[in-house]
Formats: sequence, structure tokens, C-alpha cells
Amino acid sequence: MQGLRIGVLSAVFTGSLMLSGCTSLLLDRVADTLAEQQQAEEDDLPLARDAAAFYLKVSEAVLREQPSHTRLATAVTAGFTQYSYAFVAFEAEKLEERDARAAQALRERAARLYARARAHGQRALGVGPLRLDQVALAHWTASAWAAQIALSKQSPEVVAELPQALALAARAYALAPEHGQGDLAALMGNLEANRPGGRIDLARRYFAEAQALSQGRSAAIWVAQAEALAQPAGDRATFEAELQRAVAAAQGQKNLVSTLMRERAQWLLQRLDDLF
Repeated sequence: MQGLRIGVLSAVFTGSLMLSGCTSLLLDRVADTLAEQQQAEEDDLPLARDAAAFYLKVSEAVLREQPSHTRLATAVTAGFTQYSYAFVAFEAEKLEERDARAAQALRERAARLYARARAHGQRALGVGPLRLDQVALAHWTASAWAAQIALSKQSPEVVAELPQALALAARAYALAPEHGQGDLAALMGNLEANRPGGRIDLARRYFAEAQALSQGRSAAIWVAQAEALAQPAGDRATFEAELQRAVAAAQGQKNLVSTLMRERAQWLLQRLDDLF
């Protein structure tokens, strides 16, 4: 099915470029299709990785022609952020002990991809008050921005942008705290726990809200909570229990995020003795 979707998208995209007389209408339809594809179910990580590069390049090309298409901008920003996290930054972590130099190269690439995601998001957001239909875009832009900062410790000018990333996430949260069934609340918790001078009690409240909104069924939120709160506190028992909850939550959920979070949770569980 993934290959069929790619073939359809390729044909539509190529055809749209050939029909210059009605480019705007066709590209708008292609943009709609591409935005929908970003939500397609897929639990095969290698297949998703192979398909993602084509999808992202095509989506970028269409977005350049349709810069005001908020749904496509959101899909592109989310796509680059997820690709970097799943297939570059995570791979760097797994490679670190075997080849530190190669791991560093992957981290640098991940930072560039996060910056690319952030740039797409910021262009689409523009200036002025954040609109309700831009909350998802702001969420992914702030996520990419914070991730870029986390991998840019040697670039003070990038690290200095952390307050702006925090402010963007806070603006989105103020408009729709329930967004993503807890995903945005979890982002707020993660950012609060990791920012200089962050309040752990406030981070805990954000994560409690995220768990309530997701009804405890989000593997991503369990993993984020374990890494943001239990691990820095040296609480091995809670860390292990929350990762086990993540693995259980991912069972039966056929989507890329759940599959990735199950894999990450299992990887972290295998490294308990190294982490504590």
C-alpha cells in the first residue's frame, strides 16, 4: 500500500507541474493529498524510512508553491521532525558506544533536519497572533526548535533561542491545551523539565494532564515522562515501570509513533544498568 500511495503521489505531482495553466488549483489538491498522507498508518519502520525521503522532498516542492497551505506546512514540519528523531537522532544514540565519531555526524545531521523543519514551520506561521488552526503547526515547530537546540550545545546563538521556542509552545498551549490528546501538554512538561531553572512540580502537572488526556494510552507520553522526570531523578523503579507502560500502550496500535516508541522503550530497558 505504501508503494501504491507513492506512485499515485508521484503521478499527481508530475502532472501538476506540467499543467501550468491551472497550477494553483491542482497544487492545492496535491497539497491536500500530501497533508493527508502524513497521517497514513504505517508500523514498518524500515519501510517508513525508505518512503519518507520521497514524501518529504515532494511535499517541500509543493509547499514552496503553496506557502499558505497550513495543513501541508504542518505535515512537512512534522515529517522532518519525526524523520530526524526516528531515523537520525535515535540512530546516533544507539551508535554512540560503538562509533562516537559516526554518532556525532548523525547528531549534526539531525540538528540540520530539525532546523529545516523549524524553518518550514516559522515561514508558515508568519507574524501576528497565533490562530487556532495553526496550533498543530506551532506544536511541531516548537518541538523541532527545542530538539535543534538540544543538539546544538556548541552553538550559543542557537541555544540562546530557547526562550523563543518555549514561548511558541506556550502560545499553542494557551489556545488548545488539549491538542493531540495530551501531546502538547507532554511537550510543555518536557520543556519545563529540561529548561534551565525549570520547575519539576509544574512539569509533573503538565505530564499528569497529558496522561489524563491520552487516558494513559500514549506510548510516546510514557517514554517522554520517564526520560524527563524519572531518569534525571535517579528513580530507576519508576523509569522502568513507565517504560513498561509504554511498551504495553504501543501493543496493537498500528502507527509509526507507537512502533518507534515501543522500540525506544525496549532499548532503554535494555540499558537500565548503564543509565542508573
